[in-house]
Amino acid sequence: MTMPPDVKAYNKQLIEQFRANGGPPEGRPVLLLTTLGARTGKQHTTPMMFVDQPDGTTVVIASNAGAPSHPDWFRNLVAHPQVTVEKGAERYRALAVVPEGADRDRIWAAIVADHPFFAEHQQKATRRTIPVVVLERAD
Repeated sequence: MTMPPDVKAYNKQLIEQFRANGGPPEGRPVLLLTTLGARTGKQHTTPMMFVDQPDGTTVVIASNAGAPSHPDWFRNLVAHPQVTVEKGAERYRALAVVPEGADRDRIWAAIVADHPFFAEHQQKATRRTIPVVVLERAD
């Protein structure tokens, strides 16, 4: 998918559609992640692709389409790991956990096997390793 010219406007429209329809358009694997701003403490909701793992956990990928820096939502959840997840019609609190080392590598390999475009994102993001985030249900 190519990035739209006005990402904020696109995301706002996607969030509105998601909430109006009880889930993402066209059955895409998209969830809404609400974080608290790292500096402001204000809530920020971001639509993003997710990958369900065989163990039942949900993972999101901080690829930022291969940009040289992490996406804002990732910096927010590192500062405030308690997040809210909207997945389909379900809404729940979660703890965002950033696995490292072998755990991260195992999750990353499974994601890339099913979604090879993430390998392209990693190639473009030459100065950083793209993090994966496990959303552990809190309620």
